[in-house]
Amino acid sequence: MSIFKDKTLLITGGTGSFGNAVLKRFLTTDIKEIRVFSRDEKKQDDMRHEYQALYPDYSDKLKFYIGDVRNLQSIKEALFGVDYVFNAAALKQVPSCEFFPMEAVKTNVFGTDNVLTACIEQGVKKVVCLSTDKAAYPINAMGISKAMMEKVFVAKSRTVDPEKTLICGTRYGNVCCSRGSVIPLFIDQIRAGNPLTVTNPDMTRFIMSLEEAVDLVLFAFENATSGDILVQKAPACTIGDLAQAVKELWHADNPIKVIGIRHGEKLYETLLTDEECARAYDMGNFYRVPCDKRDLNYDKYFSKGDTGRVTLKEFNSNNTYRMTIDEVKAKLLTLEYIQEAHKKDGLL
Repeated sequence: MSIFKDKTLLITGGTGSFGNAVLKRFLTTDIKEIRVFSRDEKKQDDMRHEYQALYPDYSDKLKFYIGDVRNLQSIKEALFGVDYVFNAAALKQVPSCEFFPMEAVKTNVFGTDNVLTACIEQGVKKVVCLSTDKAAYPINAMGISKAMMEKVFVAKSRTVDPEKTLICGTRYGNVCCSRGSVIPLFIDQIRAGNPLTVTNPDMTRFIMSLEEAVDLVLFAFENATSGDILVQKAPACTIGDLAQAVKELWHADNPIKVIGIRHGEKLYETLLTDEECARAYDMGNFYRVPCDKRDLNYDKYFSKGDTGRVTLKEFNSNNTYRMTIDEVKAKLLTLEYIQEAHKKDGLL
């Protein structure tokens, strides 16, 4: 029996990498229905045919809804009868958000507010909003919009009875081989005989798989209280080591070309800020950042404080466990994308 037995789950932005990972995890279980909500009819049609071929006995559980989180009415209409929502709709590409910051705001901030408003009105029992390490100490438009998204769902959680609609969120780092990520680019560059382009070889990034991203969301689904942000502890590696690992997996001799940091990029990413550590809880493989329950009675702030402080420290891709090239290679070989690419290139 799954945690979604006889329940209906809706995934916003469901045609993306995360939505596909959820479908592969749960479509064949005793879940009642999974709804994919997105604005791209072509991706939905491709997805429909793919899952009809992969899971002919279960594909009737999969329903598609055309709409846009920017449009409140379209999300309301898709939520009738829905028990749970994973809000994955977002603009995620750092450079494009730098050039079109208001588009990031419309989807990541206003879109999330629309989803939550609709969920509350329709009586959805639980909503998990997906965030990113770029929301911690944000310096780029994508990260800032995601930081505001977190503020929106935390604020919204204060306005609704969690027994009726529980709102929480997750924050995780780079997902290997997700759409738009660097590993598929490296593989394409190897196949084309071109240099592997690296922004800065010493830049560090968290490393996790799509399965681990789904695990984090499910952990939040099962363990979060209203307003929580759940963070998964993850190892990291340098971008230079990641490029070298891909080269070695492909037995390639392509050179690595350093091209410099792009618009809005950091040398390292943060999953848990030092300020959040003051109230965060260490839960083993995860951190829990609870909602600040104080109200707007500011007079109290001048007369009463908190002398205690959790001893946790900022968690970032420079102070987490640093993976070796061999460890990165082993991690990559567990990924379905890498296995299929290896097979395609005759390496298995």
